[in-house]
Amino acid sequence: MAIIKREDNGSKGRFVVYENDKYAGEMTYTWAGESLFIIDHTGVEPEFGGKGYGKQMVLKAVDLAREQNVKILPLCPFARKVFDTVKEINDVRHL
Repeated sequence: MAIIKREDNGSKGRFVVYENDKYAGEMTYTWAGESLFIIDHTGVEPEFGGKGYGKQMVLKAVDLAREQNVKILPLCPFARKVFDTVKEINDVRHL
């Protein structure tokens, strides 16, 4: 079973996915002011690839943006692809 945890130190943060208590990947972000954060990296360990963990972490970031009424700038190519293909999340995309 996979769980995703959020860590935030005020200026930077990340979502980390664990499968059966083993690190499986992370998505990192940086705050750019009070109303925007930038997704700058998404990576999943090769042994956990193909399970949708990268997309799940991006969607957790979308939930965070909606909760805090902020926008996301997806600079990470993977995150940008998720935003390009899942149109329902573009309400939080910074253009």
